[in-house]
Amino acid sequence: MKPNSLRIALMLSLFVNVGVLGAVAYRALVPASVPAAGLNLPRHLQLSAEQLQHWHASETAFLSQLEATATDIRQHRDRLVRAIFAENTDPALIEAERTAIARLQDEQQKLVIRQLLAERALLNPAQREQLARLLLAQPVGPSTIEQLHRE
Repeated sequence: MKPNSLRIALMLSLFVNVGVLGAVAYRALVPASVPAAGLNLPRHLQLSAEQLQHWHASETAFLSQLEATATDIRQHRDRLVRAIFAENTDPALIEAERTAIARLQDEQQKLVIRQLLAERALLNPAQREQLARLLLAQPVGPSTIEQLHRE
């Protein structure tokens, strides 16, 4: 495979991974079947006052960590794109940025899983089933890079 083809394949793979992870995280928080502005997930799940207190306590930290990780991923993605399209490409820099993104994506996936497990522990069986149905009903769309190449 030629170096340019390898860089393009790497970039496509990266954007697909970032897109899928972002879509999963976003869909886990905001179900597509209900408008974001209209959905109050705790109310939808009919949380008790005690559940609601725990929900908000864990949600605040989770959303803060998720945003911080997403910001880091965006910064590394931007550096990766610039490195790929630089006048003189540096394969070591490209690989370092790819590795950093993969590590951050892994952290973000673990963060989402920890949050969902915490929510699972907080919910009763009927609420867990309701949340699971909402999450399973969410489509995972094409990544931005895929959309750009399909248009």
